Amino acid sequence: MMRSLWTAATGMVAQQTHIDVLSNNLANVNTHGFKKSRAEFEDLMYQTMEIAGAVNQGGNRIPTGMQVGLGVKPVTVHKFFSQGTFQNTGNPLDVAIEGRGFFRVDFNGEDAYTRAGAFKLDNEGRLVTAQGYALQPEFVVPPEAANIVITEQGHFAALDKNGVELAAVDVPIYDFINPPGLNAVGKNVYFETEGSGAPVEGTPGEDRFGTISQGYLEGSNVELVDEMVGLIVGQRAYETNSKAMTTSDSMLQTAINVKR
Repeated sequence: MMRSLWTAATGMVAQQTHIDVLSNNLANVNTHGFKKSRAEFEDLMYQTMEIAGAVNQGGNRIPTGMQVGLGVKPVTVHKFFSQGTFQNTGNPLDVAIEGRGFFRVDFNGEDAYTRAGAFKLDNEGRLVTAQGYALQPEFVVPPEAANIVITEQGHFAALDKNGVELAAVDVPIYDFINPPGLNAVGKNVYFETEGSGAPVEGTPGEDRFGTISQGYLEGSNVELVDEMVGLIVGQRAYETNSKAMTTSDSMLQTAINVKR
């Protein structure tokens, strides 16, 4: 059996993964705090027929040797945590982190981290995500509060009509040495892993941590033009590999027909 059939098949599988990742990016182009991903690949093992530097029959050394590759495989899907575009909403419960950092939320009793700052108030007055996961530390807004003020340094305060604080809490943000190592579980949240490292707590605006902007939401960092170009390239690469498979099949058919 011709190795090119299997080599072309690995190329088609790899390009399918590439298209899957691009499709997910495009599907989340309007998802708040979404971070785009990129599929990355590596070549497979090689069949070595002649070793470079080996001595031939005439006593001369072969300069380059002969190796035939056996295809490609996906090696990682890398997530990019570059800043998304900001949208001015005017909603006092909408907050965005300008720079590095994540909010911490209570995900069914576990710590989870998010960049999506479209917070709401639940029936107890707690600041929660759209799925009901409470911001940590909890910020509870009293029913008589007339205004909510959030500073760049993460001071969340509920004020009465006279501007007196009724409730307040300082909300830290968290960073990781390797954010792409976080485990994305959907619902705009991430979990720490051995790859991401432990979360580092910090005050917004200090050291390497970003600041908090009230009344803004961070959009997706997906660039539509880049993704569309990637789709075109991926589609053509898939077609090319399918043509290589068709060519290999045609060559096999020719070899079979030699006997006739």
